[in-house]
Amino acid sequence: MADFVTVEEDGAVAVITLDNPPVNALSARLLEELEAEYDRLDRSDETRAIVLRGAGEKAFVAGADISEFPALRDAAAEAVESGSARGIQKLGARMDNGRTPVVAAIHGYCLGGGLELAMACDLRIAADDAQLGQPEIKLGLIPGGGGTQRLPRLVGHGRALLLNLTGDPISGAQAYEWGLVEKVVPRAELEEAALTLARTLSERSPHAMGVVKELAATTRDLPIEEGMRREAQGFMRCLGSEDGAEGVTAFLEKRAPSFTGK
Repeated sequence: MADFVTVEEDGAVAVITLDNPPVNALSARLLEELEAEYDRLDRSDETRAIVLRGAGEKAFVAGADISEFPALRDAAAEAVESGSARGIQKLGARMDNGRTPVVAAIHGYCLGGGLELAMACDLRIAADDAQLGQPEIKLGLIPGGGGTQRLPRLVGHGRALLLNLTGDPISGAQAYEWGLVEKVVPRAELEEAALTLARTLSERSPHAMGVVKELAATTRDLPIEEGMRREAQGFMRCLGSEDGAEGVTAFLEKRAPSFTGK
């Protein structure tokens, strides 16, 4: 039984809530539970989209569980494979390779490992009270869960350096302007906005969404010619799939498609 992660399923949408008071810090145990739940949902034919949120009013996730750091330091090299930073990286890689899109619903503090977790999600909606940043530098550390790698891909080299070198957070509105989140809404509207987006995603073809996610993860650093070649291959895979056939037929018959993910 999970201690820090709960899941509510509403039709094709699943809501995962992280609950580790007071600020939902990412302990190693929480990350293990989260990865297990994501893996279960991603393998389910019933789940088409996921919303990831933090419990309480203070934070989405305010960072990794710093109380675990001394043990990680003492473990030295072994910590590279077992620590919370590696746990976030491992979970992020699993989410990159999964076909089920994840929407992060961000409120309050979204710092350090919390921001790295949010960046590993496919889409991000922030409340107007959100504070997003990578404050590890203030502890004499650097981000270890993807902050030096995912952040510049989202906001650009200079802005990523500004966040990583100063450790100062930015607001939800600033994060939207920089492209770190896709939408910013009033706090009272956050949950419904995330659910609305997830419901929209749940109506799309799981097969095609998986191909889009695959291309996004594997071609962003390739020359455009190679990326375009792989895109064309992906298009043909979708066209030859059951979902592709259903989508085209439904369009010609002027009805809503019924996708199966095949």
